[in-house]
Amino acid sequence: MGNFEAIAWLPLCGGVTIAGLALAFLAFRRRGAAAGLRVTAWALLPVAAYLTGALQALWRIGTTVVGFVTGLVFNPSVWAGVAVAGLSVVLFVVSGVMRGRRLSLSRKKKSDDGGAPAQGGPAKQAPAAAKPQQAAGRPQQPAVSQKPASKGEDDFSDIEELLKRRGIS
Repeated sequence: MGNFEAIAWLPLCGGVTIAGLALAFLAFRRRGAAAGLRVTAWALLPVAAYLTGALQALWRIGTTVVGFVTGLVFNPSVWAGVAVAGLSVVLFVVSGVMRGRRLSLSRKKKSDDGGAPAQGGPAKQAPAAAKPQQAAGRPQQPAVSQKPASKGEDDFSDIEELLKRRGIS
């Protein structure tokens, strides 16, 4: 805090305020009363900060921020911490993508199986292997049964019905 007392703050704040009031006078004459009052309000802030002790608090905040930034920039262990934090973020993103793909694949398998959860692979292969081979000239028909109307169409019909009931066409 010795650096704060080394500066003559009252004359400095008074000078900045006087310069601001001169600019406020010019703004008042050229741009009107609203601009002049706004510049006057800004010009009075340095003296107000000095008189209330806020200038010393702002000095502490400034020196703390500058000390933190210089410690961050020039300290290799801090950069190692930043690298580890970056690696952590990358791992979170990759795990989220992998989890999303796994969930979408399991949902796709459930819809293909008719809602049954996926069991073991060999148990499913046995019925298919027991079927006789079809003639080479005939294309193989899929074993999936025809589904009724697609679920997406049913959803839209429900929405259309709601809109009609509310009088929205």
